[in-house]
Formats: sequence, C-alpha cells, structure tokens
Amino acid sequence: MQYSPLEQFEILTLIPLQLGAFDLSFTNASLLMVLSLGALIVLNQLIAVEGNGLLVPSRWQTILESIYSLVSQMLSETVGSKSGEFVPFIFTLFSFILTCNLMGLVPYSYTITSQLILTISLGWAIWLGKLLIGFRFHGLRLFGMFLPSGIPFALAPFFILLEVLGFIIPVISLSVRLFANLMSGHILLKILFGFSWTMMLSSTLLFIAHFIPLSILFILFGLETGVAIIQAYVFTILSCIYISDMVHGGH
Repeated sequence: MQYSPLEQFEILTLIPLQLGAFDLSFTNASLLMVLSLGALIVLNQLIAVEGNGLLVPSRWQTILESIYSLVSQMLSETVGSKSGEFVPFIFTLFSFILTCNLMGLVPYSYTITSQLILTISLGWAIWLGKLLIGFRFHGLRLFGMFLPSGIPFALAPFFILLEVLGFIIPVISLSVRLFANLMSGHILLKILFGFSWTMMLSSTLLFIAHFIPLSILFILFGLETGVAIIQAYVFTILSCIYISDMVHGGH
C-alpha cells in the first residue's frame, strides 16, 4: 500500500461533538494544542518556588529565563520604552509557537502549525491587536497613515489602496510563512523516511544502501529543528515590528 506524505497533516476526530451546524469535535490537532499549552504550564511549574525562581537557576529555569530575555530584547529593540506592557503577550506567543513546532517533530505526533487555519487565526489575532493598539495610542489620527503627506490629490486613491493593502498583507505573510515552512519540511522528512524504509525492506544490497538516505534524514531532522526555532522567532519579531508601527504611528 502506498502512503502519501500529506497523510501526516490529516485532521482526525478523537471525540465527536456536533452542535447543530457546528462541528466542535476534539481532534488530533486539538490534542496537540492542549499538550503544547500543558507543556508550557508544566515548564512554569517546574521552576516555581513559592512564586519565585531559584537563586541558582535550574536547567528548566534557565530555558524559561532565556526565552523571556529574548522576548524582552526583541520588544525593547523594536517598540522602545513602551515595550514592557507587551512582554506577556509576546512571551506567550513565542512560547506557544515554539512548543507547537518542536512537538510536531516528535515521531507519531502532529504538527499543528502546519495547518493554515491555525496560522491564519494567529495572523488575524496579531492584525486585530495591532489595529486596537493603533487606536489606543493615536485614535482616529491613525487613518492618517493611509495617506502619506505630499501626495498629489489625483494620486491619493492609488496610494490609499496601496497603504490599505500594505496594512492587511501582514496577515498573509505571517500565516503563509509559518505554515509553508513547517509543512514543506515535514513533507521532505516523510518522503526520505519512506524512501529509506522501502530500501530497507528490499534486497540485501539496497538494505546496505538505505543508510545513505537515512543519514541524510538525520541531518535534515536537525535542520528542521532549527527551522522550527527560527520560524517561531521570525513570527514573533515580525509581530513586534507590527506593534512598533502602531505605537509609533505607522512610521
């Protein structure tokens, strides 16, 4: 029987739940999101000592403090003096995406960030958040960013359209970048694994030769781990930039 490398992205119903026209079933994707959030909670609990960390950090506390420092630095470099209030959200966003990406690399697991619906939902959440931040800091003056100063009146509609498109495009860029990178990497890993497995079950000569694609598979697995970390970082740093645009008036 031939298996498609796309089967690993299939959403399977674990607990069916139908409410009228709405399908609220608990799926394998839902399970991985719950496990990812659970892992974050457990990680925080591992370092908790009466609400504080250890004076001499444990390995878990070091990991969490490193993530927090990275997030704080990203926000400080992009948003500036007003970055403090956004740290909890960005920290949660980065930790969630990173955990989902890494858990998707566990054999027989599920890569929830390879689902476009999740990445689009995150992208829209960031877009809506930056819109609310813009109104909070600038009120109705925010609409002034859609018409750059010094533009001839005849060209105003064209430039307004471009600015509006530029304002919406982050939803697409954030969503597709994360989804496409994770999906393509896992497809490649699946194809190489299937190729190696087929060779291993064939003749003796091919069994010996299967160690070549198998070794490449291990190298790509390491690269895919790096991609999982980098994509979480890229999604987060772009979110910080979009927040900075709104805080500083879209400039």
